[in-house]
Amino acid sequence: MGIARKYAVRLGEEHGWSVYVHRGVHQALGRLLDGLPDDGRVSHSELRRRLAGTNLPMRHTAEVLAALDLLHEDREPSARDWVERRTAELPDGFAADVRGWLLWLLDGDARTRPRALGTLHSYFGSVRPIVERWAGHRSQLREVTREDVTEVVGDLRGSQYTAALTALRSLFHYAKKHRRVFTNPLRGIRVGRRPPGPLMPMSDAEITHVQTTATSPAARLAVVLAAVHAARGEAIRALLLDDLDFRQDRITIDGNVQPMGNLTRAALRAWLAERQTHWPLTLNRHVMVSRQTANGTGPVSTYFLKRQLTLHGVSLDRVRADRVLGEAIATGADPLHLTAVFDLSETTAVKYAILARQLLVPSTGFMSTLRQSSCR
Repeated sequence: MGIARKYAVRLGEEHGWSVYVHRGVHQALGRLLDGLPDDGRVSHSELRRRLAGTNLPMRHTAEVLAALDLLHEDREPSARDWVERRTAELPDGFAADVRGWLLWLLDGDARTRPRALGTLHSYFGSVRPIVERWAGHRSQLREVTREDVTEVVGDLRGSQYTAALTALRSLFHYAKKHRRVFTNPLRGIRVGRRPPGPLMPMSDAEITHVQTTATSPAARLAVVLAAVHAARGEAIRALLLDDLDFRQDRITIDGNVQPMGNLTRAALRAWLAERQTHWPLTLNRHVMVSRQTANGTGPVSTYFLKRQLTLHGVSLDRVRADRVLGEAIATGADPLHLTAVFDLSETTAVKYAILARQLLVPSTGFMSTLRQSSCR
């Protein structure tokens, strides 16, 4: 018992646990370890049963027990639950093959190492819309042809193109290896990296989509930081409370001090109120916190931003690029101005300036877009 509590103190100090979490973990350890034989262990199901309804920190207690080899893992892995749940949503005829593929990635085999759950999330996110599209004219994976593959990836660019082909290659490698398909339609197709498509100002439909989809305070703040301050996702995750100066109406993003403005101030206050409601005692100094990081000191994950936004095709990078491009158009395509305002590299600023000059040339199809962009 004493060793467990000493380890809990050290772990809590490393991860910034609040005094209430420290106290709760000590109480939970007392409930679980009193009377336990010296060579005994606590099962995870027993931990859940004895701490249920107590408001004691179950996850942090489990971390302490697991680190000291006092926890017996007797539950079904959550990763398998995720695989079963998500593949059940796929069209009939494809679900079984995709399920087998994901479990193969998760477990590995004699010649393949197990993959992390994050890899499964990424692969499935790329494959799912493709499978749903194939289901419109194919009944199972073995009917998919090379033409079907080239058609679905034909409209993708940059990292989306690479991610989709990488995931599909893995899927069909599994299917061919386990005789789920007769031929591999990906054979001979090199992944490479397709150049990104031409950057254009966001359309009214895209803007409306972002406005109607980003409804939570966290999502609104992320969109505002990208749309007003051209903040990258990494900068949003790294933003600290110390970077906010409401008295001087300034915000420091990625080391660059900028005016805060009414829209940013309103979004920040709305999120900070939400943050205070859910985690009033957190010691985490990051502006963005989640249930996973509120009892620690680290930033939220990249997945947290994606999950909060759920913009369905309009990413934070797209919003940020639109902000920089709009500034370039409004200020006469001056790369020095873009560098000063957004702290861009010289190469990136010149790229946006060149594109802005091309769009500023009166030509059919561009003027209405430019007027809409300038109005924003």
